[in-house]
Amino acid sequence: MRRTGAAIGMVYLRPPGESALRLAVLSGVSLEFAAPWMRVMPRDPVPLADAVAEGRLVWIGDREEMARRYPRPGLVLPYAFSLAAAPISGAGTTGGGLVLLWPGGHAPRLAAPEEDAVHSGCDRMAQILARADDEGRPVVPGRTPRIVRPTRRTPGPIEATAAVEFVHRLPGGSCALDLNGRVTFFTEEAADLLGVAAEELTGALPWEVLPWMDNPAVEDRYRAAVISRRTTSFTTLRPPDHWLRFELHPDATGISVRITPADPEGGAAGTGSTRQEEEEHTPQSVLPSRATSLYHLMHLAATLTEAAGVQEVIDQAADQITPALGVHALALLTAEDGRLRVVGHRGYAEAVARFDSAPLASDTPAARVLVTRAPLFFGSRAELERDFPDAVVLGSAGAAWAFLPLIASGRPVGSLVLGYDRPRNFHPGERAILTSLAGLLAQALDRARLYDSKHELARRLQAGLLPHTLPHVPGLEVAARYLPAGHGTGVGGDFYDLIRLSGTTAAATIGDVQGHNVEAAALMGQVRAAVHASAGAPPGEVLARTNRLLTDLDPGLFTSCLYAHIDLKHHRALLATAGHPPPLVRHPDGHTEALDMPPGLLLGIDPAADYPTAGLALPLGTVLAFFTDGLVESPGVDIDDATAELAGQLAWSGDESMDDLADALIGHARESAPRHDDIALLLLRTVAPV
Repeated sequence: MRRTGAAIGMVYLRPPGESALRLAVLSGVSLEFAAPWMRVMPRDPVPLADAVAEGRLVWIGDREEMARRYPRPGLVLPYAFSLAAAPISGAGTTGGGLVLLWPGGHAPRLAAPEEDAVHSGCDRMAQILARADDEGRPVVPGRTPRIVRPTRRTPGPIEATAAVEFVHRLPGGSCALDLNGRVTFFTEEAADLLGVAAEELTGALPWEVLPWMDNPAVEDRYRAAVISRRTTSFTTLRPPDHWLRFELHPDATGISVRITPADPEGGAAGTGSTRQEEEEHTPQSVLPSRATSLYHLMHLAATLTEAAGVQEVIDQAADQITPALGVHALALLTAEDGRLRVVGHRGYAEAVARFDSAPLASDTPAARVLVTRAPLFFGSRAELERDFPDAVVLGSAGAAWAFLPLIASGRPVGSLVLGYDRPRNFHPGERAILTSLAGLLAQALDRARLYDSKHELARRLQAGLLPHTLPHVPGLEVAARYLPAGHGTGVGGDFYDLIRLSGTTAAATIGDVQGHNVEAAALMGQVRAAVHASAGAPPGEVLARTNRLLTDLDPGLFTSCLYAHIDLKHHRALLATAGHPPPLVRHPDGHTEALDMPPGLLLGIDPAADYPTAGLALPLGTVLAFFTDGLVESPGVDIDDATAELAGQLAWSGDESMDDLADALIGHARESAPRHDDIALLLLRTVAPV
């Protein structure tokens, strides 16, 4: 950060066995600011996820570019800043990522010295991680990030006294806030202008001590100052008729605030300045509300619109609600077959287990809110036990609870239970926020359950259409693998097959139907059936017949297909392709290459398309690898380079079994980069018949 001039820094690490990146080190802002991004999943629409997936530095020059390329963080942080995200990687693996933010007004592009500092810093961190792994003490993120603060020389008594006197000589009042927004210093003039006793300010958040400052616009100005590092100002009303102007001067340690009397038009005499400011006139809030909660609520709303399945909704809700709202325990329940079912929770696993399977007719808070559709709030254990003496609770003695119905399209779909570790007064603003939160969750959960049901239908359809076992063919050692794409992309139409034609001949085929849905899976079954029906004919004729069938059906989807006729008696194969990647061939001497084949048009486009044939000698020990493009395609990587890398993996495999080789190739693909497509792999090796 010193070398680049960045104001905010974040280091993410990937814990062993996890795909998510977790925030490990934070500098320049409080943990509350970073809470929505404590965990970054591989496909989250944020710069860091793209940087890690594509193995490159991602630069965002300003807030307009952020809003255009990454709407979710652009919506939640509409402030002036620039951002760089880069992977921390080495030796073919990515151990984490770095995010840096610069103050508003940074040049549109990252300067060469800044970019060099980012890359060299990531390289050094990668070396540290690799060395720790080699020594058997891997670096893993803690439960909460480590906060790193800049150090400054501590002044002596004389300097400290002079500094205080200097502040008191300034016009108006002065106070200082830490990065969490809490008051760490103030002058008597500031307390007088705010109309509050001095002892009430120390260590407090201004908008908690001063109800007239509990306004989203006020905290938005504070948040803008912290993120953009720009001087920010606003004018607001202290009831009944005192207008005050606040100037916020931020840096890496906190914010210095200057307070002066103002007029309703929003200006204090003599405040003209040439420095860059953001000015806002904020009227008194009619209904005080927690702006911090609104900030996280907005982020959660943006996140839930992108959640695909039920588990993703649960994970996002639990990850964000607990730090944002100070919740100590959380349970998400749905109504199934007249009972409550726990579909997700954080904290107090034993208590949550007692919620599960409770009848909807039972007199429990979670069931009551589902039936009545009205939320329940209990500020203490005594309040809860007064209405529900036998209630199962989340939390310890002297806690508070909120039970919220999940209503989607007018239908109750479940309950949300929030447990706090200390008594709490749920004021009307907070109750409104929690009720809105439950509404967002209900809608997202309803969409996710529909998605999951469709996904499961397509998955079962596809699984039913793929071969459960491959036939035994004397003279061939075979193995096959199918790996669906990551959660949230649907089910594709990748397929493979091995057909025994006679004692010495066989047919192998692999293909990929366009799309990721039920239609793609169904068409895949039709293609397999058509290939089976024509198997035994010359490869070009098999593909031509299948192509004519598909063009007659006119499914609106195109299909790639590779077909091979294997003659083990004469140690030869004939192959034809319809727009599918050629197989890799590992010769008995270990030399590996992609077979040079004449191209053919995808199936389903032109009924008169011709599919030329290529020949290949198959001496004993030859390995053929048929694969779909999901095995080699990854963001930011040239497909020819990826195919060459796969050929290298195949060449290094030696004499291991086809099953071991299949596992190794699939494992390498999964570890090298996130995959956005299904993977099908069919391996054949010619051996002496037994």
